Amino acid sequence: MKNITFFLFLLLFVSAPVFGQDDPNAPAVDKEKLRVPKEDDYYRIQTVAVPEDILLEVGGLTTFPDGRVALSTRRGDVWVVENPYGLGGKAPSFTLFASGLHEALGLAYKDNALYVAQRGELTKLVDENGDGKADVYETIYAWQLSGHYHEYSFGPAIAPDGSFFVTGNVAFGDEEWWRGESRVPMRGWTMRITPDGKMEPWATGMRSPCGIGFVGDDFFYDDNQGDWIGSGGIWHVTKGSFTGHPAGLKWAEQLPNSPVKLTTAQLYAKADPRQKRNANGFYIKPENEQNETPQYFYELKKDFPEVRVPAVWLPHGILGISNSEIMVDKTGGKFGPFEGQVFVGDQGQSKISRIFLEKVNGEYQGASFDFRNNFQSGVLRMTWGHDGSLFVGETNRGWGSAGDKNEGFQRLVWSGKVPFEMKAVRAMPDGFEVEFTKPVDRASAENLASYATRSFLYKYHPVYGSPPTNAKDMTVKGVKVSSDGMKVRLVMDDLRQYYIHELRLEGVVDAEKKEALVHQTAYYTLNNIPTGEKLALSELKTQSTAKVSTPSVSTTKPKAEVKKPTSTTAAAKPAAPKAKPVVKAPTFEEVKPLLQKHTCTACHAADKKLIGPAYNEVAKRGYSNDRIVQLIYKPEPKNWPGYATEMAPMPQVPKAEALKIAAWINSLGK
Repeated sequence: MKNITFFLFLLLFVSAPVFGQDDPNAPAVDKEKLRVPKEDDYYRIQTVAVPEDILLEVGGLTTFPDGRVALSTRRGDVWVVENPYGLGGKAPSFTLFASGLHEALGLAYKDNALYVAQRGELTKLVDENGDGKADVYETIYAWQLSGHYHEYSFGPAIAPDGSFFVTGNVAFGDEEWWRGESRVPMRGWTMRITPDGKMEPWATGMRSPCGIGFVGDDFFYDDNQGDWIGSGGIWHVTKGSFTGHPAGLKWAEQLPNSPVKLTTAQLYAKADPRQKRNANGFYIKPENEQNETPQYFYELKKDFPEVRVPAVWLPHGILGISNSEIMVDKTGGKFGPFEGQVFVGDQGQSKISRIFLEKVNGEYQGASFDFRNNFQSGVLRMTWGHDGSLFVGETNRGWGSAGDKNEGFQRLVWSGKVPFEMKAVRAMPDGFEVEFTKPVDRASAENLASYATRSFLYKYHPVYGSPPTNAKDMTVKGVKVSSDGMKVRLVMDDLRQYYIHELRLEGVVDAEKKEALVHQTAYYTLNNIPTGEKLALSELKTQSTAKVSTPSVSTTKPKAEVKKPTSTTAAAKPAAPKAKPVVKAPTFEEVKPLLQKHTCTACHAADKKLIGPAYNEVAKRGYSNDRIVQLIYKPEPKNWPGYATEMAPMPQVPKAEALKIAAWINSLGK
């Protein structure tokens, strides 16, 4: 089980009636009586009707000016979809526009043509005779391939000046099969390509840069957890940036027009690549060292100006495991209250996250939030429909993903109702300001017990991913609610530059319905702490009212009269110890929500090998339930040779849920 979300904390909710804001006796609502809204109440997933003979393992997705949608597939086809909205009660119609492409993992429309990134080239597709099929397959620019399976290419994203941005995955080693390599030029790089076919190297440090896009005039990409990449996130990439993965640096000195000046030798002098051999001369696979003093990527900024840290981290296993498409909401409010914000797909967790960006001291940073889960397969590509809905192209491609399908074409539609959400989180000199989509209930928002905060960060090391490290609980010293109830200032000590700050608002309810937030946690990446005036203590509310316990009815029986033993009772044999009750293992239907929530299904199936071993194979090992939990928290990849992707440590899983999963796994061996 590769991906596990963080601890689920107990909800502490403040009473629905509005008490005086200074009333220290304001009781708390029983959370069992408090309705927690569902994602589906506001954003509904609709499955587009697809003919049974078409397999849509979507790799690219774009919208034509007339509202039609085009899809490229990882198998090399391009389809054009008429009436994808199902208007007039008519089913969408699919026309094969092009075929024979090599794993088309991106698609864009520009000037009556479609542009697609194949594995080895940027291709222009044109329908010259108007019959609905491509007549021209034109190579705009081609790049080298070594033939390694992991050399995917993504894009294009079209820049404001009309040029194209394309990114290239790294390959992996032979002997060091775990280590990302750039075997040929432009692997692990971003390329800028002009319409007339001139290529300009733009930046390097990419490992698996599946999602690319523009926020205004600025280019962003996202990456996936792996070697040197502790967790997913989105990066603002300027020309000459280095974003973390060292494989592409081998070309920094060899490419005559490279904008990156950092060399591999310079980086490795500061960051140990851990290329060590054992007594037999074989490379030793680096493993996570639990008790080390970790190195962090931001620490290299002082030595190397090329270093570009993530603008916003997407915590692994919570907001994705294989981040994909980057989309900016430009619908003018047709998709809800998040105009201008960034949506990021995730292939492994079959979900979409949301990001609020701001600039502090000239550098991007911001907050990431959960948004919409439970797509039928891995979310790889997205595009806006003309009605403001969001089309979602999906595939698991053998990579594995949450959901019951191997592919999909779905549509996310806003219901028109505004959800109670954290709309934005902004950094302040003394904490954060949280803006909401609806006014908050003042009593709940002014209660310090409604908040829990901590900060943490991921290691920069050649190991596959990183557990959260150097975690520190933080204390909210006071709050200030705006007069309209739309914003709350949180004042706290111990802000840490470059760290992820987790803000849990599990006790805040809205003023009208007294309902909880749809998503109660934000993850703010604090690259810079703003300067400016701090709030005075006299401006803050500092009371904390814990949840009032409901008086329980005593079940204690009065002590029975102690009788002196008689000769009969004294001679009686002691009663046999009672047998321990047999705990029945959960059924698949009972454990399925946990497997999906923790994205176990992204890597494991009950009876077949995916990225990881089948659960029935795990059951054959005879591990106890407690031993399986230990292996969730600290995997031992050596136990499963032959699997290319090792399982990352998952110490964040609640033990009760891990034990339930373990009990179900072991039931498969009976």
